[in-house]
Amino acid sequence: MNIEAPQKKHEAALRDLWKEAFGDSDAFLDAFWATAFSPSRCRCVTEGERVLSALYWFDASCRGERLAYLYAIATAESQRGKGFCRRLMEDTHRLLKEKGYRGALLVPSEPSLFGFYGRLGYQTATYIEEISAQASERAHPLRSLTGSEYAHLRRRYLPEGGVVQEGEALALLEKSASFYEGEGVLLAVECEKGRARLAELLGDAALLPDILCALRCKEGSARTVGKGRPFSMLLPLAPEAPCPSYFGLALD
Repeated sequence: MNIEAPQKKHEAALRDLWKEAFGDSDAFLDAFWATAFSPSRCRCVTEGERVLSALYWFDASCRGERLAYLYAIATAESQRGKGFCRRLMEDTHRLLKEKGYRGALLVPSEPSLFGFYGRLGYQTATYIEEISAQASERAHPLRSLTGSEYAHLRRRYLPEGGVVQEGEALALLEKSASFYEGEGVLLAVECEKGRARLAELLGDAALLPDILCALRCKEGSARTVGKGRPFSMLLPLAPEAPCPSYFGLALD
């Protein structure tokens, strides 16, 4: 058993593990590999060409300090309960420290995982508000943005202590979402069959019904700044690790 960055021979096994754990399509994985995958930001537990457990991360920052957003943490179903994930994460934390990261962030995919990650030293760091609405009859004018325009404007809309997510994270999100700005709002949204899912809504969340009208969606939901439910967890990797106030773009 080795814990290492993946080699070319591991790519098929990495994709198979991802599909088993998360059920994502080949189209999504193609997009991830094209925009966001890097062997230097992936660690896995391997036996020959087999991948027993794996994780990935994106670069992020908060208050000018480097953070790693850990993503798609998974262990093969047949290998669970053997401690592979714990060993993988402990090794990754060691590597991230060496690389100068000040903290590691992650978003548990279900409530029970808060306890698991808590036993690895993570603590709940940020909360999120989730709201739903029906479209109004008054559209709030919106301007379409590129990913780079969204990244630039997002820094203005983030609350003090908000986590900056750019680069590969936004390149991947741009494959499935559209970005818009309107007076007092900034949003990343996916629309399907008359329903909108706003992965992030920054600014005046009360405008959601009017935003839905502009998007020509009958209904929708949004994640926005607030204290509705626990969202991300942080493991400090240095004494001066920043404490974020908001982390919004979970790539789920």
